[in-house]
Amino acid sequence: MNGPEIHVSLAPELRMFAVPERRRDRTAVRTDGASTLGHVVESLGVPLTEVGGLLVDGRETPVSHVPRAGESVEVCAVVRPQRVPGAPLRFLLDVHLGTLARRLRLLGVDAAYESEDIGDPALAALSAAQQRVLLSRDRGLLRRRELWAGAFVYSDRPDDQLRDVLGRFTPPLAPWTRCTACNGPLEEADKDAVRERLEHGTRRTYDVFAQCTVCERVYWRGAHHARLEEIVRQAMGEFGAPIDDRPSPARFG
Repeated sequence: MNGPEIHVSLAPELRMFAVPERRRDRTAVRTDGASTLGHVVESLGVPLTEVGGLLVDGRETPVSHVPRAGESVEVCAVVRPQRVPGAPLRFLLDVHLGTLARRLRLLGVDAAYESEDIGDPALAALSAAQQRVLLSRDRGLLRRRELWAGAFVYSDRPDDQLRDVLGRFTPPLAPWTRCTACNGPLEEADKDAVRERLEHGTRRTYDVFAQCTVCERVYWRGAHHARLEEIVRQAMGEFGAPIDDRPSPARFG
């Protein structure tokens, strides 16, 4: 590029997206004189989903601004907790975040998930059609213009991913109320009504069941319940509502 030169400062949280030579407190960037500020920021590697605001010479400025020579640009990180206006808070996760999707559902968070790779255009279009926040570690996917809203998932570890999403968006939590397989709501189920779906050992050992109202999968407090209970306990302890304000759903694992 041989257009105007500007000076860009990335918030510390955003420097990981840039190449090493752009991670300094202040770096010179040569623009083409026509691209918007949003395009310039993305060219540095920072998805706009992670930008909380742009300050040009100290003034808040829209992404549509075309930078002029000598301007100083401060790229701010998203303020947490982040509010997403315009629709109920719900999520769409890409094919690589299956464990995170199941953990969000375990906590009662509406989290749609594509178990097959349907392609970036289709995912972004689905986010827009259903007004869901798309969660992904794919920066290219988060740059798609048809995306309704999105967020970069910063870790590749499920425990840290869950804390990241819960801390960023603070969704209401209602553990044990959503099917971890399909995201449908759970309701209490009479043992006799689901008897034919159970193995003999399960029928003999357990008496309390829940069933998904969409895929009809049956849940009970099985061998993995203690591990799931610990995930729920930690999440509720850090991100849940105060004890008196928590919902009291039927609890199944």
